[in-house]
Amino acid sequence: MSSIANNLANVNTSAFKKDKLAFHDTFIRFAHDYLVDEKTYIRGEKLFPEGHIMAKARLSAQQVDLSQGSLERTGNQLDFALSGPGFFTIQGDGEMLYTRAGNFITDADGMLRTMDGNPVMVGGGPLLVPQGGDVQVDSSGNITVNGAPAGAFDLVDLPDPAQLERVGSNSYRALDGGGGVPPEDVTVAQGFIEKSNVEVVTEMVSMIETQRAFTMYTKMIQADNELDTKLITQVGRPTV
Repeated sequence: MSSIANNLANVNTSAFKKDKLAFHDTFIRFAHDYLVDEKTYIRGEKLFPEGHIMAKARLSAQQVDLSQGSLERTGNQLDFALSGPGFFTIQGDGEMLYTRAGNFITDADGMLRTMDGNPVMVGGGPLLVPQGGDVQVDSSGNITVNGAPAGAFDLVDLPDPAQLERVGSNSYRALDGGGGVPPEDVTVAQGFIEKSNVEVVTEMVSMIETQRAFTMYTKMIQADNELDTKLITQVGRPTV
């Protein structure tokens, strides 16, 4: 429910990528399910038989869905959208981060930054745009400012979603410590932003299914508790 709610909350966040979850089968058992904390130093023989240890459902995967979001025209010269696999490189707090949200701004010094304030990497460093400067970017990410070449966006591809960790609302870091690989089939569209890939109808259906499953399991637990209570209070009661 938390994941679904987060996806729905970011349906209007530029280039947001939804999370996908998967669970192990409830009846799969792992080696540690058979481990029992035996305290042989207290008593040599067990007073009661060992209880049956039930396996529990386990979260087996939580990955970012990197599917392409639709592009929306804004006409802003500092808005950029990536079509195809790839990320913009940005400077985080002492590390390189990656984002697909290309709705950039300039600060008081003219440095190109994300909406979160992180500098956008161009040719290994930040890009300075003079106040009122004309910025033009071609489909390969090459930048000209007032007609002069200013470098190119540091674009990378991180093809394995399992190696991505979300940082903040819309940035990622590579868990393997690598810097990704150069993207092959990606184009940069100036004056566009990529919309979220969250489908409201799909997420709402998932929310309803989750709520119904929760209600069903709650009733099962209540019924089991009532059965246990009846067993404790009635079984073994002496009859007159």
